[in-house]
Amino acid sequence: MAEENKGFFEKVFDGLAKTRDNLSRSVDALFMSFTNIDDDFYDELEETLIMADVGVDATLKIIDDLRHRVRVQGIKEPADCKELLVQVIKDQMELDEDAFAFEQEKTVMLVIGVNGVGKTTSIGKLAATQKARGKNVLVAAADTFRAAAIDQLEVWTDLAKVDLIKHEEGSDPAAVVFDACRAAKARNTDILICDTAGRLHNKKNLMSELAKINRVIEREYPEARRETLIVLDATTGQNAMAQAKTFMEAADITGIILTKMDGTAKGGIAIAIQAELGLPVKYIGLGEHINDLLEFDTDIFVSILFSE
Repeated sequence: MAEENKGFFEKVFDGLAKTRDNLSRSVDALFMSFTNIDDDFYDELEETLIMADVGVDATLKIIDDLRHRVRVQGIKEPADCKELLVQVIKDQMELDEDAFAFEQEKTVMLVIGVNGVGKTTSIGKLAATQKARGKNVLVAAADTFRAAAIDQLEVWTDLAKVDLIKHEEGSDPAAVVFDACRAAKARNTDILICDTAGRLHNKKNLMSELAKINRVIEREYPEARRETLIVLDATTGQNAMAQAKTFMEAADITGIILTKMDGTAKGGIAIAIQAELGLPVKYIGLGEHINDLLEFDTDIFVSILFSE
C-alpha cells in the first residue's frame, strides 16, 4: 500500500532515479569543472547530453538555443547555466494545449507497438487510469495474431475492471474493431482502446491492416475523436526512436507511451523523441502495478531529471 500511496512527484522522482543519476551528476560535474562558458564547455555539454540518449539532433537544438540565451542574457559563469539549460529543454518538450483533449470527448484510441515493449500492460494500465477518473472504458483485442495476446489482455482488463471485446485468435482484427465500435456506441462508452498488431518485419501488411481498421472506425463511429499512440520501450534508447520513425510511415501517430522508464538510465530518449520527431510523450510507465502509468508532465519530468 505504501507504494500505491506515494505522491505523484515522489513516484516520478523514484522512477527516474537511474536516468537522473546518469544525467544530473554528469551535468553538475561539467558545470563545476569549467570556469568559462566557451566552445570547450559547449562541446562537453553536447557530448554529455548525447551520451544520455538525448539524441544528436535534439542536443544540437538545445545547445544552439542555450548559446543564444546565454549571449542575450549576458551570462558568464557556467554554474549559472543550469537553470537556463533546464528551461531550454522544457521549452523543447512543451506539449500542445490539446494533448489530452481526447479525455474530454468520445474517443477511439489505437495502440500500436512491437512485441515486448509493454503494449498489453500499458493498455490495461491506461484503461484503469481512465476508469478511475469516472470514464466508461471499453477495450478491443485486435492484436489477434500474436500468441496469447488476447489472454494477456483479458488478464489486464480484468484487473482494470473494464469490458473486453474479443474474437478467436487469428481472426480479422478489423472485425474485432467493428464489433467494438458497435458496442462502444450502444454502451455510451467514453474511450474505446484498441490493441493492434505491430509487425514491423512486414510494413506493407501492417499498413494494410491499420488502413482497414481505420476505414471501419470512420464508417461505424465517425463522430468519435481519433487517437493513435505508439508504445516504446525506454530501455532500448535510440532503437525506440527508429521504431517510432518506421511506425510514423504506417500510421498517423498522435502520441507516445514510453514504458520501463524506471529500469533505464536512457530516459533522455523522451527529450529526443519530442524534439526530433515532434511526437509528444503522453504517458510514461514507471513500474509493474496497475497504477504505474502516469500522464507525462514536462515541467516535473525535466525538473526531476536535473535535480540533485
